[in-house]
This record gives sequence, structure tokens and C-alpha cells, in this order.
Amino acid sequence: MHPHPPPYVMVENGRQPPPPYHSRKAPRYGGEYYYEERPRRGNCCIRCICCCYCVLFFIIVLLGAFAFYFYTMYQPKLPTYKFQSLEVKEFGYQPDFSLTTDIIVTIRAENPNKAISLIYGKESSVNVTYTDSTICSGTLPSFHQGHKNVTMMQIELKGKSQFGSGLYEAMQDNEKNGKIPLLVKLKVPVQVYVGEYPLRQFNVLANCSLVVDNLKPGKKVEIIKNDVTFKLAP
Repeated sequence: MHPHPPPYVMVENGRQPPPPYHSRKAPRYGGEYYYEERPRRGNCCIRCICCCYCVLFFIIVLLGAFAFYFYTMYQPKLPTYKFQSLEVKEFGYQPDFSLTTDIIVTIRAENPNKAISLIYGKESSVNVTYTDSTICSGTLPSFHQGHKNVTMMQIELKGKSQFGSGLYEAMQDNEKNGKIPLLVKLKVPVQVYVGEYPLRQFNVLANCSLVVDNLKPGKKVEIIKNDVTFKLAP
């Protein structure tokens, strides 16, 4: 049997009519077929990430502008501290190598800011050490320090500590040479005010390396070395 002959197709002007619609192929371009694609979810994620980056960039610019305005407007400066004098009321060795100490130190605190004030809190501490051994301690007074203000603070430090024979002999040698090294450690909570608006509270941690010529009661003490370093801590 012969297969069915193809249907009769009429040719007009020598050209064959186009095939039916269902048999047409997609248009070609460069040898490839292109079909319409649906939008993917990845595009939404990319747009969301771009928006987040734009918001973050705007926040950074805003904070930078505020910091620049604050610095140019108020010109903030760190306060400075310096030991002015030291007075020995009692400094005596006991037969058991213990040491009884009563010292009054005068500290000069300066706030150089023109629009920033400071409030010194109550939970402060001052410790005087000799070769890592605490010989006396005390606290700073709580007070408000205004703009461009210099305050002189007198602090009484007392203590009774156990000194071994080695520390006792080292202290005697330092007294003979006229150079007694002391380290004063301060920790002071400070509340910062810009105008009438309070900012967060910081702890001022100060270390003062002192070298004095003597620690004899009733005798004037000369401060040979006075180096102060401090930092701010939360």
C-alpha cells in the first residue's frame, strides 16, 4: 500500500503558502530562539539589598555631618589633671615592717571646654602604690565643674600596709638617694553635659608616675617627676 499522498496545496505565484499557525516556530535571531521569561525572585532580593545599602549610606552621611557640626560648634577637648603638691602627715615604719601612711595630695583639674561641663561622681577611687604595693587610698570629692574651669582638689589618703624586709630596705635606699617612685591610680566616673543636655557617663582612668625627694612628716616634699596618662572607659 502506498502512503497517503500529501494534501493538495495550491501554489500561488510560484510560492507555497505559509504553514498553519500551530506549526510556526519562534522567531530566530542570530541562530538562537528567544522566549519570553518571567521575572525571577533574585531581582527582588537585589533591589532589597540595594535599598538597605542606600539607607546605611544615608545614616553614615548623617552621622558624619552631625559629628562635623558638633566638633566645629563646640570644639570638644579632654580635661587635664596634674598633681600640684603632696603633704605628708604621717609616714612611719612599725617593728613588724608595717607602714602607716597619711598623705594629702593636691590635684589640679582643668576643663578647657567653653560649652561642655563635667560632673564627677561619688564612686571614685585613688590608690598610691610603691612597687605594686598599695600604701594608702582615698576618694575624690563629687562636684560639678563648669565651662573653662580650673578646680584644685585636696584629697586625704590613708592606709596601713604590710611591708616585707625587701620593700623596707628598698624604701630606705630610695630615701637616701632622694628619689622615691610612687604610682597614683585614679578611677573617676564623669558625666558629660553639652549645654544642659547630658551625654553618657564615662570612667576616667588616670595613672600618675611621681618621683618625690622624701616622705618625711612635716617636711616639704618636692615632686621631681610628674607624668600623667589617662584614658576613657565605659
